[in-house]
Amino acid sequence: MNKAILVGRLTRDPEIRYSQGENSTAIGRYTVAVDRRFKREGEPAADFIPCVAFGRTAEFVEKYFRQGMRVSVSGRIQTGSYTNRDGVKVYTTEVIVEENEISESRAESEASRASGKGQKSNNNQAAPATPSTNSNDDGFMNIPDGIDEELPFN
Repeated sequence: MNKAILVGRLTRDPEIRYSQGENSTAIGRYTVAVDRRFKREGEPAADFIPCVAFGRTAEFVEKYFRQGMRVSVSGRIQTGSYTNRDGVKVYTTEVIVEENEISESRAESEASRASGKGQKSNNNQAAPATPSTNSNDDGFMNIPDGIDEELPFN
C-alpha cells in the first residue's frame, strides 16, 4: 500500500496552473514543511515535501490555502526522473494529493497572519480574507453557504 499522511505548514502560496485543451484541469503545486519528531544537532528540523493536487482538489487549494497555514494532506508517493538541460538525470519524489484540508482554527490563522507568517512578501497585496461568513467563538473557520458544489470531497 502506498499512502502518505502529512501535517505541516505551507512554505509559500500554492502555484496553480491549468492544463490546455478542451477539458482543462487545475494542477496545484505546493510544499509542506513537516517538523521532524526527533531533531539531531546539525540536521534540519523539518522536511520539505512537494505536493501535487489535481482537479477540484487543486481548485480548493487555490481558493483557501495560503503561506504559513497548517494543513493536512494525504495521498500517495510518486517517484520519477528526467534529464535536465545539462544532461544530468534528476530524480523526483512528490505526494500526489488525494485529500487535503486546513488544520488550524480561525484564531490560529488570524494570529499567524497578524505575526506576518501568512502574508506575501509583496507589501502591495493585502492578506487574503478568511473564508468565514459569520463570527463564531468556537475557534474554527466557517464554510460559507452554497459552497458544497465546490468542495472536492462531495
